[in-house]
Amino acid sequence: MNEKRLKYIFNFSSAILLVLMLFLSKNAGISCDEVLHYDQSVSVYNYFASHGKCQSALNTPVTNLKYYGQSYDNIVTVLIKWFKIRDVYSFRHLMSSFAGWMAIMVTALFAVWLTDYNAGILVLFLFAVSPTFMGHSQNNLKDIPFALAYISATYFTLKFLDSDRKHFYINSIFLITSIAFSMSIRAGGLLLICYLFLFFIIFSFFKFISENKVNIVEIRNKFLCLCFIAVISWLLSILLWPYALQSPVKNVIESYRVMAHFPSTFRQIFEGKVVWSDLGPWYYLPKSMLITVPVIVFTGFALFFVLFFVFLRTKHDHAKALLFVLVVFSILFPIVFIVYEKSNLYSSWRQFLFIYPGIVLLASIGYCRLYEYLRQGYLKLVMVVLLCILSLHPIKYMLSNPGFYYLYYNQIVGGLKGAYSNYETDYYYVSQTNASKWLLDYLKNKEIKDRIKVSATYPVEWQFRNHPEIETSYFRYEERSQSDWDYAIVANRYISPFQLRNNIWPPANAIHVIYADKVPVGAVLERKSKDDYAGYVALSKGNFRDAVDHFEKALKLDDRDAMIFYNFGAALYNEGQYLKADSLLKRGLEINPDFELILMYLGNIARSQQRRDEAISYYQRVIEADKKYFEAYVGISELLMDKDVKKAREILTACLNLNPRYKPAIIALADTFRNSDPDIAKKYDELAKTIK
Repeated sequence: MNEKRLKYIFNFSSAILLVLMLFLSKNAGISCDEVLHYDQSVSVYNYFASHGKCQSALNTPVTNLKYYGQSYDNIVTVLIKWFKIRDVYSFRHLMSSFAGWMAIMVTALFAVWLTDYNAGILVLFLFAVSPTFMGHSQNNLKDIPFALAYISATYFTLKFLDSDRKHFYINSIFLITSIAFSMSIRAGGLLLICYLFLFFIIFSFFKFISENKVNIVEIRNKFLCLCFIAVISWLLSILLWPYALQSPVKNVIESYRVMAHFPSTFRQIFEGKVVWSDLGPWYYLPKSMLITVPVIVFTGFALFFVLFFVFLRTKHDHAKALLFVLVVFSILFPIVFIVYEKSNLYSSWRQFLFIYPGIVLLASIGYCRLYEYLRQGYLKLVMVVLLCILSLHPIKYMLSNPGFYYLYYNQIVGGLKGAYSNYETDYYYVSQTNASKWLLDYLKNKEIKDRIKVSATYPVEWQFRNHPEIETSYFRYEERSQSDWDYAIVANRYISPFQLRNNIWPPANAIHVIYADKVPVGAVLERKSKDDYAGYVALSKGNFRDAVDHFEKALKLDDRDAMIFYNFGAALYNEGQYLKADSLLKRGLEINPDFELILMYLGNIARSQQRRDEAISYYQRVIEADKKYFEAYVGISELLMDKDVKKAREILTACLNLNPRYKPAIIALADTFRNSDPDIAKKYDELAKTIK
C-alpha cells in the first residue's frame, strides 16, 4: 500500500479514536486522586487570583500536593473558572481524554518518524486495545499528561539531536515545550534534562566513531544550545507552580527529592497478601505491568528485541539502531532506578504510565519488522489473524465494562476474576460515582423526607452537591460500626483479601452491588439498626453494661463485622465476663484472621494472665498482618527480656528500622541495657527525650 493511502488511513483512524475517547469519557467515574488534585488546582487558582495572598496552595501537610506542579490540572481549572463550567468533573474527564489522545498521537508520529505509517497505524490500534491506559485517560489528569510530556520530550530530544539545520528551530521549540510541560506536572521531569545531555554525549561519541573526527565548534554550539533549552524549560515549568515560584531551584529539587521517596505510605493487596507500599517486593512494578498490560502489547515488545539484532545484521543502519537503543533506555531506566532505590510504589503501575507509550511504540515496530521478514503471503495472513486473536481479550473486557477499563488484568492471572483478592482492583474508587447515582435514584423513589446521612470510603460531596437534605461524610470500612450513617458507599479498597475470597464482602446489608467483569467492586449499604454505633458510644463513655446490651442486638443483625466483635469483647472484658469476651474476640477472627485490633487485644489479655507464649504468638500474628503495628514489637520484647535479651533487642531493632522515632521502642531498648550496660541505656534514654 502506498504511503499516501497509508497516511489517509492514519489520519482517519486517529480522528475516529479521538471522537471515541471523548465520547467514552462520559462513562468515567470520579477518582480519589482527582478530588485531591482538583481541590489543589482551585487553591492554585486562588493563589494567582489573589496575587499570592491566598496561601492554601503552599500549605499541604497531609497531601504534599505543593510538591506537584500539576500544570495540566491547573490549566483545566483556569478554563473551568473563565468559562464558568458547572459540570466540573465531566469537563475534566473530557480534557483528560484529550491528553490521552495527544499522547497516543505523539507516539504514533514517533513511530512514523522511526519507520513508516504502518507502525503509526499499529500504534493507534495497540493503544485502542490497552484498557489500563484508556481507562486512566478518562480521569487521570496527572499521570496521563505526564505520559504525553515524557514521550514528547523523548521524541523531540532524538529529533533535535538527529536533525539538520532546516528543522533545528521547530524541534527546539517542541523540545522546550515538552520538557517544561513534564517538569510542570511532576518534578521527576528533571530526568528529561538529564536525558538531553546524556543522549547528546552518546550522539557525539557515536558520530566520532562513525566519522573518526571531532567537530569541536559544532559540539560546543550544540552544548550551549542544550544549556539554553534546559534553562528556558526550567523557567517555563514553574509559571503555574506556586511552591516552585518561591524558590525556583531549591524548591524544584526539593520536590524531586520528596516525590522520589514519597512520604505517605499505603497498604495494598499484592499476591494475595496485604503489604505496605514502601515494604513491597522489589518486583512489584514489573509484575504489576506483566499482569495488566495486554498480552498483544507484550508480545510485540518482545518481538522488537528478538528482531532488533536481525535488523542490525541485515540493514547495517547503526544510526537508526542508536535511536532505538535510546528509546529502550527511556523505558527501562526508570524501572531499574525505582527497583534499585526501593521506592514507595502503590496503585499498581499508575505512576509509571509515562513509559507505556514507549512500550507501545516498540511493540508496533516489533510487529512491523516481523511482517517484513515473513516472505510467504499466507504467513503474513496468519500473523494478522493472531493479532486479532490476541486483541480479543482486552476488547471483550472493554466492551463489557465501560467506565472500569483501568481495572483490567490479562490472561496471565486469569483476568479480573483471577486477580480479585490477590491484587488491587478499584484502588481509584471510581465505583463510588455509579454507587452515588444509584443511591440518589433509590432515595428519590423512597421519598424519604428526613435528613439522611451518607458515609463513604472516599468523600462523595460532589456527587451529592445538589442535595442539601443529604449529609455526607468519610469513614473507613472496617470502622463503619463506629460512625453514624444511614447509607454507605463502599469501594473494595482496603478490604481484607480473606473477606474478598470468602464472600464476606460485600456484606449482607448491601442493597446494591456494582460489578466489573462479574467481580464486585463497589456496594451501597443500608443500615438496619444503629445499635452497633450506640454500643460504641456507650463503650467510649465507659458505660459497659449499656454497650453490651447494644452489641447483643447489633450482632443479631450483623455478625460479619469484626469491629463489632472487638468492641463487644472489650465491653464484656471490662464487665468481668472474661470467657465470653475471649470467645467473641475469637469469633471476630473467623471473619478476619488478620484483624490487628483483636489480635493485639487477645495478646494483651494473655499477657495479663501470664500466658507468655500465647501472648507472643498473638503479637507475632499482629506483625505478620501489619509490619508497622509497632506496639506489638514492644510487647514481644518485654516478654522476651528476662529469658532472651538478645532476641528482644533484635525485635526492637527491627521496629526502629521501620520507624526510628518510635519512642516506646527506644525506651524498651534502653530497658534491655538497664542492668548490663547503664551507659548505653542512658544514651537511648536521652534519645527518647528528644522525641515528643
